[in-house]
Amino acid sequence: MIRTFHFAITSKESGMPIGFFLKSMGVSSSCLIQLRKAPGSILINHQPVLMKTPLHEDDLLTVILEEQKQSEHIPAVPLPLDIIYEDEDILVVNKPADMPIHPSMDNYENTLGNAVAYYFKDQMPFVYRCVNRLDRDTTGLTIVAKNQISAGILSQMISNRRVKREYLAISSKSTLPLEGIIDAPITRKEASVIERIVDFEYGEKAVTHYKKITSNESRNLSLLLLHLETGRTHQIRVHMKHIGAPLIGDYLYNPDMTYIQRQALHSYRLTLNHPITKEPMQFVAPVPIDMQNALGVPLPDIF
Repeated sequence: MIRTFHFAITSKESGMPIGFFLKSMGVSSSCLIQLRKAPGSILINHQPVLMKTPLHEDDLLTVILEEQKQSEHIPAVPLPLDIIYEDEDILVVNKPADMPIHPSMDNYENTLGNAVAYYFKDQMPFVYRCVNRLDRDTTGLTIVAKNQISAGILSQMISNRRVKREYLAISSKSTLPLEGIIDAPITRKEASVIERIVDFEYGEKAVTHYKKITSNESRNLSLLLLHLETGRTHQIRVHMKHIGAPLIGDYLYNPDMTYIQRQALHSYRLTLNHPITKEPMQFVAPVPIDMQNALGVPLPDIF
């Protein structure tokens, strides 16, 4: 697969060596090494140059990336793949429940990686690069980068909180305030590989914002819209348990399967600038049927 990128250089980047400019955007060291070894992969104003060449305002930097490798240990399996958006650089998918993001020893052929590998198997060599991970039973939007450069830039954007992620969740408490902020550090529970807890002495900073969208008092449930300032493992699940309103169906933190058979958590909306074009983008994944049924009241008109 060959992908050609064009970057218009502004006064802000003037004077930067090309390598420094690309690295500052998030392009990985391994990708920069690959580009250095490929003759003609870096051009300024259509002329081949070295990676150390300085940039100037109004230059047109062209990067030609050729990728031949693919994820050899991810078998292509015909699994459901609900594609919300696709272009040359990103694939945005609405992940179903009961689907891990990555293959593992116990889940080798039932993951999003397998589904993506099957989708691309007859199109091009493809390395699986999922940039925002979801738990196995969390549904909704996740982004797969289609090349090394978009992967690096997206990873940096997520680290710098330039991708806004909003979730819908069903809490086991109908009397929650209309909105709130949970500021409680999180760490791994002692003697557990998976479980996390709030720990104000040893935990890492974690902040969650929520708004109550609607509630069902007869079932003692609330539908919440949440966004994260941080991205700790199980952050929403742990924070909601911490305030006495754990998510329903959560086998780890609240194994109440009365209304749903998995944690009622859905990656609902992603807002970002495209990693290459910088165009503002927003994606929405519909509320899953199992969550609608669990809530037991009609969704507000905003959905």
